[in-house]
Amino acid sequence: MSKIEEELLEIETLVLRTLKAWESAERTSDDLYLDSVALNLHGIYSGIEKIFELIAKDIDFSIPSGDSWHIELLKQMATEIKQVRPAIIRKQTFELLNEYRGFRHIVRNVYTYNISIKKLTPLVEDLSNTFDCVKSDLDEFLTLIANW
Repeated sequence: MSKIEEELLEIETLVLRTLKAWESAERTSDDLYLDSVALNLHGIYSGIEKIFELIAKDIDFSIPSGDSWHIELLKQMATEIKQVRPAIIRKQTFELLNEYRGFRHIVRNVYTYNISIKKLTPLVEDLSNTFDCVKSDLDEFLTLIANW
């Protein structure tokens, strides 16, 4: 099993935990579950970003740096590098992930109890679809490089 596949399994676990915590928050109105949701959403994006860093390092031989490296890495994954590799993620996946990237920044800079449920709701509602898109794109990429 590749490192990418291992990371996807870890991320899938976080997706399931996030959805479970969200259900618990809705059922009990206990906002401590929302802290779990926020931190797991952060972990999900960080895990995806870890995969992208592996690809950037091992295939592209170029990892963005500087203050905007997070968005630059995401853009890099959505861009074909001629004679190296196709785009790793589709435009739709880029747009979905960009929302989680922005939220990851919020979690890193705000106490979780201050995070609005209005910010969490669309991210949780799109989570399964977003993960399916990421997984599909990465599975396609893994199939492609396995045949090289």
